[in-house]
Amino acid sequence: MRLQKFLARAGAASRRGSENLMTAGRVTVNGNVVTELGSKVDPLVDEVAVDGKVVRLADGPVTIMLHKPAGYVTTMSDPQGRPTVAELVPVSAHPGLFPVGRLDADTTGLLLFSTDGELGNGLLHPRRHVVKRYLACVEGRPSERELELLRQGVELDDGPSQPAEASVLEGADARRAMRVLDVPPVVAPNASRERADALRRRARERAYVRICVHEGRKRQVKRMLAAVGHPVVALHRDSFGPLDLGDLPRGAWRALSEREVAALHAATSRANLDERGALP
Repeated sequence: MRLQKFLARAGAASRRGSENLMTAGRVTVNGNVVTELGSKVDPLVDEVAVDGKVVRLADGPVTIMLHKPAGYVTTMSDPQGRPTVAELVPVSAHPGLFPVGRLDADTTGLLLFSTDGELGNGLLHPRRHVVKRYLACVEGRPSERELELLRQGVELDDGPSQPAEASVLEGADARRAMRVLDVPPVVAPNASRERADALRRRARERAYVRICVHEGRKRQVKRMLAAVGHPVVALHRDSFGPLDLGDLPRGAWRALSEREVAALHAATSRANLDERGALP
């Protein structure tokens, strides 16, 4: 078996990621560094390791869920030295773990990681229509007409968005969204009285919105809400396809069960998913 195929099937990384591990000199076979792409191994005889950790086909791919806090960029390394999500997940135990999609640094919520490249690609493929649900605090209160624009699809600078499900939250749902989003205070300690009063009035005019999108374009939810006149103050993703974030604490992660992974695979096989397929 080709070494990069072995690494991908063992869950060390995607096929391309496995090639990168090899060319970086991080892969050994029977103790010898192997960098030549196309090198072959016998899974029943040879011992393959990444960064000194032995990987086997029986180990299988790993998929986890992270409750991403604000302040972390969705990348496994950052040349600018900013905090990254790689600091929050077990990359040393699972070489090749990568984020499935991304959340902005100031966006919180459900972020998936996997060593299964096929699953990750399937979840992000634009034709799969895997639904992502967000809670947003926005400036002003969207009218029914503006919500309908979101439901029909709005014009963005890179083309029209697909239709989204959108609603303004009320009562207990709005209070829950307020707690989840943890919106920062609007009044700075040194603000003048007039400025403080103006900011408090502005805060009272904010609304909480639930929006479900079927795409994964850069900053899409923020751009869609801004396009209808309601810039986002805070944003949180609480579901991805059939998975809900639940009560996973902020900054914590957990491995997905076989049932949850199977549900994700099922979601990627639906070419036209019209609504979120919840786990039974």
